[in-house]
Amino acid sequence: MREPHAVKRITYLDHAATSWPKPQPVIDAVVMALTEAGGNPGRSAHTLALAASRLILEARTDVAALLGVQDSRNIAFVPGCTAGLNLALKGLLRPGDRVLVGSTEHNAVARPLHALAATGVRVDVVQGDDAGRIDPDDVERALAEAPTRAVICQHASNVLGTIQPVGDLADIAHEAGAYLIVDGAQGAGHLKLDLTALGADAYAASGHKGMLGPQGVGVLYLASGVHPTELTQGGGGSNAGDPVQTDSRPDRYEAGTPNTPGIAGLGAAARFLAANGDAIRAEERRLTRLLYEQLLEIRGLRVLGPPPAEERVPVVSIVHDRVDADRIAFELDSRFGIAVRAGLHCAPWAHTTAGTAGRGALRFGIGYGVTESDIELAVRATREVLA
Repeated sequence: MREPHAVKRITYLDHAATSWPKPQPVIDAVVMALTEAGGNPGRSAHTLALAASRLILEARTDVAALLGVQDSRNIAFVPGCTAGLNLALKGLLRPGDRVLVGSTEHNAVARPLHALAATGVRVDVVQGDDAGRIDPDDVERALAEAPTRAVICQHASNVLGTIQPVGDLADIAHEAGAYLIVDGAQGAGHLKLDLTALGADAYAASGHKGMLGPQGVGVLYLASGVHPTELTQGGGGSNAGDPVQTDSRPDRYEAGTPNTPGIAGLGAAARFLAANGDAIRAEERRLTRLLYEQLLEIRGLRVLGPPPAEERVPVVSIVHDRVDADRIAFELDSRFGIAVRAGLHCAPWAHTTAGTAGRGALRFGIGYGVTESDIELAVRATREVLA
């Protein structure tokens, strides 16, 4: 058997892409699912299958509690946030429908909408300012122009860190008879959520970013009156004799064998965040502001997004007037062992809004486990690279 490659010491500042390392309870839950609950949940009545079913039931209950969802049946486990957004968008929108969307959306929204536009869905963009803020008044005016099926927005930008006023947008959308669909990839975990109070009709969340779970699992919350057509039909734990996919939740949206180890890990992450989330979020806010303010002191550097005093998720992106972001990222990694991400971050709309579409940016993503010494090293190394 091949030996694994040795991993050099890493200062990990790429949490906006995926959180790492995971809390130990998450790792333990994944291992336990593989070693002690290896059956296929919902398909058999033997011990291992029942153990797997219990893991998923517990995870669904704990994730629902973390996200402020009263009925856990409104939580569907999906392969990731992108899959959840595709399900919500393609399951709810039909040719002739009109949608409004913010100008900083990730490709997880932009590309499905591009595909839907080819089928006759009308996509109108509401422009944000250079920090990506969407003005609810602009959305209200746009809604008055024509009947609209849905308003779509991200909870927070993976490039700019900007948090959108989702609650206000939900109220405005509902007054116009439209759904509000939210990309919560950068919101869930980094922001304390009560999805029932927030008012979103569909909220897709990534399990492996701020929620601290494994890759390959995410969440789609659907409000009780929202029923997108499922994108996949197949086996499940109910109504096996019926050729039509069941309409009961969550089975309707979970055809096929689920990712039991990933779901078990996400359930453990939800329990970990329920106990520790407030402290983790406070530390993320403190370190994000510290990083932002210290980077502002470097000559020739521009920090994207809202100013330090404005609340944001723990993402800080920069551009330099002389040195390309790719070069800075390479030097930080190769010389200092600092993991960051450069480029367009799968969000060209956000870069167009910020005026950086031609060159991209360098992004620092802060998350669980990052320390003040990590921030100090990142700033010191960035100064040295740019000197």
